[in-house]
Amino acid sequence: MPLKSMLCAAAIAALFTATAAADGFPEKNITLLHAYSPGSSSSVTLRALGDAAAKTLGKKILVEDKPGAGGALAPTIMLNTGKPDGYLLSQMPQPILRIPHIQKTEFDVLNDFTWIIRIVDYTYALIVRNESPFRNITDLVNAAKASPGTLTYGTSGIGVTMHMAMEDLSWRAGIKMVHVPHRVSSDMLNAMIGGHIDAVASAIYYAPLVDAGKIRVLGILGANRIKRWPDIPTAKEQGYDVNASSSYGIGGPKGMDPKVVKILHDAFHKALDDPEFVKTMERYDQVKSYLNTEDYTRWVREQYAAEKLVVEKFGLKP
Repeated sequence: MPLKSMLCAAAIAALFTATAAADGFPEKNITLLHAYSPGSSSSVTLRALGDAAAKTLGKKILVEDKPGAGGALAPTIMLNTGKPDGYLLSQMPQPILRIPHIQKTEFDVLNDFTWIIRIVDYTYALIVRNESPFRNITDLVNAAKASPGTLTYGTSGIGVTMHMAMEDLSWRAGIKMVHVPHRVSSDMLNAMIGGHIDAVASAIYYAPLVDAGKIRVLGILGANRIKRWPDIPTAKEQGYDVNASSSYGIGGPKGMDPKVVKILHDAFHKALDDPEFVKTMERYDQVKSYLNTEDYTRWVREQYAAEKLVVEKFGLKP
């Protein structure tokens, strides 16, 4: 057989093999990497989503926590160890669209990923230990004005949404605070409760500690008050026009078969209405912000450009 004919035959065979694999997907369990700490709000929520999607897929979705690099570690591990076959996926937190503007990353965020589905938005709050003298955001701001550069606050990493929100608060209030990034959320909370840092800006997952009197919420860092604590005002209601919003979704490596992408998208989309997932999402005050594959990919490109402007505004660009 001539070489050209052999190459054509090989290409056709590969195409049929890929098509057959897509038609039979999934044939084994799927691993989904979670970008933040075990026990955090998105860790619990993604497990509930995975359980719901598994009902459609017929295979388990195993969620593994891979915290680090402000949310960028999990997608990096996926790219370094996975194949574009749909069996290794990652949570895609919004900060990975910002971090490349701040520091060098192992990935090209616009070209190395398949953006399958956007799921929800986090809800954030600014908190202190219960023994803190601060009762609201203005108390914290006044203390920072009285002692510039001495008050400390923790977030889950450099360039994460809460880091940007606190930079925005500092800029609007004319104060200077010290950012103390933490890789693990539990370490951050323990540092605050132990008096090693003054405040924490974080997604809401610590409600039992608030109920137990160990933590006080100074303000909600979003557009609206939340059902859980209807008496706690937003930052804007307290005079600081800060509105932190951050979405996350699920993605895979670039080059995924569109048929596999659609199977995954449809399963996760259906799971968004699963009663157990909805209950879990509401328990952590997360808000559904669904986008399909096409719209999610377009939003990523638009948001990547917007994040560059945010980084430049606060002087974080190296």
